[in-house]
Amino acid sequence: MILTGQFSQNNQPTTLPTFRVGSVPVYGDAILSPMDGFSDWPFRSICRALGSAMSFTEFVKDKYIIHALEHIAARFTYEEAERPVAFQIYGNDPDELLKAALRVQELGPDIIDINMGCPAKTVVHSGAGVGLMRTPLKVAHIFNRLSSTLACPVTGKIRIGWEDCRNYKLIAHIVEENGGAAITVHARTKEQGYEGEADWDVIAEVKAVVKIPVIGNGDVKTAADIDRMKAYTGCEAVMIGRAAVGNPWIFSRLDRDQVSPELMRQMVHQHLERHMAFYGERKGMMIFRKHAVRYLSLQRLPRATRTKILQQTRAEDFLAILDETYTRLG
Repeated sequence: MILTGQFSQNNQPTTLPTFRVGSVPVYGDAILSPMDGFSDWPFRSICRALGSAMSFTEFVKDKYIIHALEHIAARFTYEEAERPVAFQIYGNDPDELLKAALRVQELGPDIIDINMGCPAKTVVHSGAGVGLMRTPLKVAHIFNRLSSTLACPVTGKIRIGWEDCRNYKLIAHIVEENGGAAITVHARTKEQGYEGEADWDVIAEVKAVVKIPVIGNGDVKTAADIDRMKAYTGCEAVMIGRAAVGNPWIFSRLDRDQVSPELMRQMVHQHLERHMAFYGERKGMMIFRKHAVRYLSLQRLPRATRTKILQQTRAEDFLAILDETYTRLG
């Protein structure tokens, strides 16, 4: 689904692309990670305008695309100015993934990305997500079929693997040899989930064994970490997930303590407005609360004030109390 409307973007290409995914040029080296429940169109569009080099959608199961696309099509919403846009899908059957990819290709993505990194039990137990890394031959079939059939490039996102099967270099080779145009490496194992320290050496090892672009992911918490990961691993770009929630300015190379309270207040207004336009007022307000918690907690408002703001069920009341609070703070 393509939206048309106002969209401000501060990273219009003025030089050669930073790298290419197949024939798709990418301008920039920091990218918002696809995060289920967070990387919806309102947040993606904000991060893209602030400097995220690409837009990755939340992942969608292949069977939902094949049998109920009309019910989940909103996940593939984007604006033309967001390009390049990558649709992320997941599944464990080459035939089903190909059918799903052919359907969403009609919506005009620049790239289709296969999720091989999600550690959630429900995904892994179906053989998808990081579960796919246990079946290298199936990974080969998936990338061979999709890359030889689709008109757009196919990419993949992986992890280190499992503690008893750390086969990230094998999977990276397979992706490249079967037509994959780029690979993202989340430098944690399945068992780590999103905890513990990311092993950047793994990203460097993948970069050393493939010629396609490598995007590093894991433990990028500050603006300085973007350049630090690139220098340490040699990766073409860095993917940022949790550190961007509450601080989308990281894509403008700003840490949260460099963002003024007034700029934060304006962002809360803008983000909430996009939520309500996208989801409707009631649902948009409810879903926005998880973002509001991150925006407000980082401003270190008194707990009673944060609670009062977050208890509001109407957007106008929420914003009125927020504005009053920040006016009082000067």
